[in-house]
Amino acid sequence: MGKIFLVGFGPGSVEQMTLRAREAIAQSEVVIGYSTYIKLVEDLLVGKEVIKKGMTEELDRSVLAYEKAKEGKTVALISSGDIGVYGMAGPTYEVLFEAGWTPQTGIEVEVVPGTTALSAAASLVGAPLTHDFCSISLSDLLTPWATIAKRLVAAAQADFVTALYNPKSGRRVEQIVEAQAIFLRHRNPATPVALVKSAYRNKQQIELIRLDQLAEAEIGMLTTVLIGNSNSFVAHGLLVTPRGYANKYLSPGGAAKTGERAGRSLSSGLEGWGAQVLEQILAGASPEEMAEALALPLGLVLEVLVEPGIANVTDPRRFLEILPKLGTLWATGSGPKILTKGDGWQIQGEQLVWDQPDAYWSLYWAEAEKVYLLERNQECSRALVLNRAGDLLVGFELTKTAGQFENSAVKALKSLG
Repeated sequence: MGKIFLVGFGPGSVEQMTLRAREAIAQSEVVIGYSTYIKLVEDLLVGKEVIKKGMTEELDRSVLAYEKAKEGKTVALISSGDIGVYGMAGPTYEVLFEAGWTPQTGIEVEVVPGTTALSAAASLVGAPLTHDFCSISLSDLLTPWATIAKRLVAAAQADFVTALYNPKSGRRVEQIVEAQAIFLRHRNPATPVALVKSAYRNKQQIELIRLDQLAEAEIGMLTTVLIGNSNSFVAHGLLVTPRGYANKYLSPGGAAKTGERAGRSLSSGLEGWGAQVLEQILAGASPEEMAEALALPLGLVLEVLVEPGIANVTDPRRFLEILPKLGTLWATGSGPKILTKGDGWQIQGEQLVWDQPDAYWSLYWAEAEKVYLLERNQECSRALVLNRAGDLLVGFELTKTAGQFENSAVKALKSLG
C-alpha cells in the first residue's frame, strides 16, 4: 500500500519550509496541488509525476491522492501555509472516511504542518498575536454568512486580535465591508489593522491602517487581515499587542502593583473577579448591571451569587411547579412588563403562556436552561430565566400585595418537598 503526505509548505519561499516538508516532497513519487502551489515549489518536483488542479477542485485532489496511494505510490498533496488550517487535510480525511478508509487499512496518512498565513503575516508586522487571537474566514462559498457574522460578533465583543482569511475576491466584495461594520460596533475606529499580501513571496505588500479605513483598503484573496484588540498599538511601524504585564506591574521588570503578586493570579482573576462582582451587588448593583458593565452573559454573574446563597438555581421544569405558588408578580422580557397571577400560567406545546380575556403573553420555554431565584431578606424577590448561552429570557419579580409578599419561591420550594 502507498502513503499520503498532506504537506503544508508555509508561505511559499523555500526558506520558510520545514525540513519535514522538504523530506516529504522528496520521498513522494506523485505531487498533487493547486497550480499556484505547484509553481511555488516546482524546483523540488524534478522527476516526479505532477498533477495540477484548479482552485475549486479540492475534492478532486483528495480523490486523486487516494487513488494513487491505492496503486502503492507515495503521494504528496501540497498546500501553502499549514495544510490543517483552511487547507486540504480536512477534505482529504472526509474523502478517505467516505471511501471506508481507516488508519488500520494499510494506506498511511501523515500530516506535515507548515507556517500558516496569520503567523507569517504577524512576523512581518511586529508582534500582533502575543495575546489571545482567533481566525475567521470571510468566504461564504461553503459557510452561511449568518454563521460567519455570528463569529465576527463574538470575536469583536470578546476583544480577540482577529485574523481574517479570504477577505475579498473578484466576486465577493461586500463581506469585508460587513466585517468592518461589525467590528466598528465594538472597537475603537482607530484600532490598528495590518494588511499583508503574499507574505514571503515576490509580490509581498504590507500596510498598516486604522479599522475605519479597512473597507476602502486594497485587499484581495492573497491578503491576510490582522485586526488588533483594544490594547494593540503601532510604534515605529510595528504592530504590537501587549501580553498584559501592565495589569500587574508598575513598569516592565518593575515591582508588582498594590494587591498583586508575581507568579499569582491577578486580583481580577478567576477568584478575585467573583469577589469584586459580589461586592458591587451587595452595594446595590443588579446582576444585569454587572453583566452589562463586564460585557459577560448574565449567567456567569449569577453563578457568583450561588455559593454565598444570594441565588439558588433550579431546573426550568421545576420552576413551572413553583410558578403557580408565586402569587402576584411582574413578568418582564423583551416585551413590555405585565402584572400576572401565578396561577394564570399554562404550557401549550413548547410555549409558556399567560392567556387572559384582556391580555396574552407567551415565551418559547424550550429555550429555558436554568432559573435563578434571588433572595432578599430570606424571601425570593426575583426569578431570572436564562437560556443555554446564559442570557436572560424572562424575569419574574414578586410584588407586594396588602403590604407583604404573597408566596415566595423559597416557601414554594419547601412546600414541594
